[in-house]
Amino acid sequence: MASITTANIDNTIDTPGRRTPLITGGHNYAAITRMISRISEEPQPILWWLCMAVSFPLMLLFVALIGHLLLTGVGVWGNMSPVFWGWPIINFVFWVGIGHAGTLISAILFLFRQNWRTSINRSAEAMTIFAVICAGTFPGIHVGRAWLAFWLTPYPSLNLWMWPQFRSPLLWDVFAVGTYASVSLVFWYMGMIPDLATFRDRSRNKWRRMIYGILSLGWSGSSRHWLRYEKAYAILAALATPLVLSVHSVVSFDFAVSQLPGWHTTIFPPYFVAGAIFSGFGMVLTLLIPMRSIYGLKDVITPRHLENMCKIILATGSMVGLAYTTEFFIAWYGQNKYELFTFVNRAFGPYAWAYWTMFLCNVISPQLFWFRAFRTNTLLMWIVTIFVNIGMWFERFVIVVTSLSRDFLPSSWGYFSPTWVDIGMLVGSFGLFFTLFLLFCRFLPVVAISEVKGVISQHAHAEHHLAGGHDHH
Repeated sequence: MASITTANIDNTIDTPGRRTPLITGGHNYAAITRMISRISEEPQPILWWLCMAVSFPLMLLFVALIGHLLLTGVGVWGNMSPVFWGWPIINFVFWVGIGHAGTLISAILFLFRQNWRTSINRSAEAMTIFAVICAGTFPGIHVGRAWLAFWLTPYPSLNLWMWPQFRSPLLWDVFAVGTYASVSLVFWYMGMIPDLATFRDRSRNKWRRMIYGILSLGWSGSSRHWLRYEKAYAILAALATPLVLSVHSVVSFDFAVSQLPGWHTTIFPPYFVAGAIFSGFGMVLTLLIPMRSIYGLKDVITPRHLENMCKIILATGSMVGLAYTTEFFIAWYGQNKYELFTFVNRAFGPYAWAYWTMFLCNVISPQLFWFRAFRTNTLLMWIVTIFVNIGMWFERFVIVVTSLSRDFLPSSWGYFSPTWVDIGMLVGSFGLFFTLFLLFCRFLPVVAISEVKGVISQHAHAEHHLAGGHDHH
C-alpha cells in the first residue's frame, strides 16, 4: 500500500471538503503492525519498570490488607455508627464508574461508526476490565464473612431455607456488574483475536507462538473468518450498549431506593451514568497520554483522539455540574427540611472541604477544556484528568459519608475518619489496577491493529476519490 501524505499534519483542524486523517505520519499497513507489535516483542522501557516497581508492591499491600481484614474482621475499617457504609462502598462505586468508558468507546461509538475510537478502544476496554476487577473486590470483602459471599447467588438451598432478597438493589448490583464484566470481557477478547493472530505469526519464540496461537483460536484471516467476526462484533456491541447505561443506573439504586435524605432522589441514574462516563474518560486519558509518549504511539493516538476525549469530558463534566445544582434546587423547591438540611450540610458542614474539593475538580477543572490550549497541550490535559479522577472519588465520598453521618436523629450523628487500613486498601487498589494495565501493555496489543488499518484504508480511498479517482469507475 502506498504511503499517505499525512506526515506532520495538525489533525485537530478540519478542512472543508476533506476527511481529516485520524492516523498521521504516513504509515502503511506494515509500519502499523511493527509499531504496535514491537511493544510486546522488545524489552520494556525503563519507565515501564519504574511504574511496575511502584504498582506491584502496592498490589501486594492490597492483598496483604485483605488478608488482615479477613483474619481480624471489618473492625479494622473506619466504618462506624452511623456511617456503616464507609470507605468500601465509595471505592466500589468509584471503580465501577471508571469501568464505564471502555465499553462506551467500544460499543456505542462503534454503532455510531465513530472511527476515532479505533486507536483507543483496546486500552479503554482493558481499563474497563481491570477497573471492574478492583470494584468487585470491595463488595466481596465488605460482607464481613467473605467466604459466605456465595449466598448472594440465587441457588436453591434446602439447608439454609433462604433465597437472596431480590428486592434489594445490592443483589441487583451482583447481576448488573456481573453481566457488565462478563460481556465486556468477551467483547474485549473477541476484538483482540485478529491482532493476537498477528502476534502469533510474528513470534520467533515457540512458547509465544503456542500461547498466542491458542488465544487467537485458529484465526486465519480468511474472508469467512472476517465475515463471522464482523457479525459477532456488531451483535456484541448491540448487547453491550444498554449495559453501559444500566450498570451504573443499578449502582445508583443502591442509594436512590433508600429513605435517606440526599440519596432518595430520581436524578441519580442519569447523574451517575454521566459521572461514570466523565470519570472513565478521565482515567482513559490519564493512562493513554503517558502510554503514547513512552511507546511512541503519537501517530496512532493523535491530538485529534485526545481532543475528542477532552470534549466528552467537558460535556459530561458540565452535566455533572448541572446535576449538583439541580440537587440543591430540588432540595429547596421540595421544601423537605431534612433534604434541605442535608445539602446545606454538604456545602457548609463538617465535610465542606470534601464537597468543595469535589466541586472544584468536577465542575471547574473540566471547563478549562473550552480553551484549545488545554485540549492540545498533553501536560495540561493530563493534569486536568488527574483532577477529574480525584474529584470523582470525592463525589462518592460526599454522597456516602455526608448523608450517613448526619441523618434524622442528631443524637446519632458522627464523624467518619478512615483508618490506615482504609487508606492502604484504596492505594492498594490503584496498585492492582496499574499492575494489570502494565502487564496488558507488556503482553497484549494495546491498539487494535486491524481496526487502525481499516481507518487508514478509508482515508486513502477518500483521498483517491477527492483526487478524481472516481472518474475511473
